[in-house]
Amino acid sequence: MIRQGQLSDISAIHKINHEQLHYDYPLDKTTANFQKILADSKHHYLLVFEDEATKQVLGYVHAELYLETYEDVMFNILALAVDRAAQKKGIGSQLMIKIEELAKAQGISQIRLNSGEERLGAHRFYEKMGYVSNKKQKRFYKKLI
Repeated sequence: MIRQGQLSDISAIHKINHEQLHYDYPLDKTTANFQKILADSKHHYLLVFEDEATKQVLGYVHAELYLETYEDVMFNILALAVDRAAQKKGIGSQLMIKIEELAKAQGISQIRLNSGEERLGAHRFYEKMGYVSNKKQKRFYKKLI
C-alpha cells in the first residue's frame, strides 16, 4: 500500500537510506529534516510503500516542486529507494507511478531526477519507466562548515 509518509516511518527510512543509498547521516538529523519535509506539503511530497500484512515500510519516494526561470514547473525526485529484501517486486515502479499521477493531478507535465554514474541498475530501471538521460553534467559541492 502506498501512503503519505509520517514521522513514525523515520527509522525505516533512515535504515533504507543507509543500506540502499549509502548515506551515513545521523538519525537525529534525519528526523529533523523529515519533520521539515512533512511540514512543507506544498513543496515536498514523500510517499512510502508499506507492506499491508507486516506494516513495514519497504520503500519510499521523495519529490519536490522544481521551479526555475527557464522551464515549466516540474517535480524533482530527490530520493527513491526500496529495501534490498523487497527489491524486484515492483515497489519502485509503483512509487514512481504514484508520484507521476500526483504530478499530473497538479498539472505538472515533467519529472526530473539525478542518478549517480555508478548506479547502472537504477539507470536501467528509470529507462524502463520511460525516463531518458538528456544531459551530462558534473555536480559541484562545497562544504561550508
